[in-house]
Amino acid sequence: MNQKAQMNKLVLALSGGADSTVLLHMAADRGYKHIHTVTFDYGQRHNREIDCVKTQIRAIQKKYPGCIITNKLLDVTYIKDISPTSSLTNKAIDNPDINKIAGDAQPVSYVPFRNMMFLSICCAYAESMKADTVWYGAAQIDSAAGYWDGSVEFIDNINNVLNLNRETFIKIEAPLIDMSKSEIILEGKRLGVSFGDTWTCYSNDKSGLADATTPSSSLRLAGFIQAKLQDPIRYVQQDHIDILYAKHECKKIA
Repeated sequence: MNQKAQMNKLVLALSGGADSTVLLHMAADRGYKHIHTVTFDYGQRHNREIDCVKTQIRAIQKKYPGCIITNKLLDVTYIKDISPTSSLTNKAIDNPDINKIAGDAQPVSYVPFRNMMFLSICCAYAESMKADTVWYGAAQIDSAAGYWDGSVEFIDNINNVLNLNRETFIKIEAPLIDMSKSEIILEGKRLGVSFGDTWTCYSNDKSGLADATTPSSSLRLAGFIQAKLQDPIRYVQQDHIDILYAKHECKKIA
């Protein structure tokens, strides 16, 4: 077991999406005994992801009974007022279609400075809880997809700012930053993550199904297919997706 994990507390940004859920399971698997999760309600149109948080925390508590895990659900819906330019906070803006955003420097789903705000809050919480590490779910694809606040450069620079703290050392880490979506899915499978109890889609389709044309769902689905696994959640385009599963010999997750 990692000695650092035995000694230190961890603050983890947990959205209820696939990436942060895998991160939660990784933290427990690595031996962290005190995991303080933070979930943000910023008025996101895909707030269904928040409903998944309690389910995932219960799963960790059952599998790792020695792990003390807490969750703070924070109301930061003011972000809707200061960032009305994102399709995630303004329902008058259509979600981007994956087929139409190729070459865009930044997708319309980008919420201005969201990660910086969230991580600042997590660091404030970490300082008060005497935790020296904050994890968030930035992954390899995020920077390539146009999210500058999910890049290695962003993490390095925000840690440089944190080093100005004169009494408390806190470091932000993104353990998924060098992992592809398929690698994250496979790691989640190894850890026993119930992906059916995660939500990634930016759409709130009335049918309750995910929409594979949104960038988040498209990337998630591609990760499952590359991992030769079937995503347990259902999509609007399920008939076509089932054909892809068959073509790529994707198996159901046991």
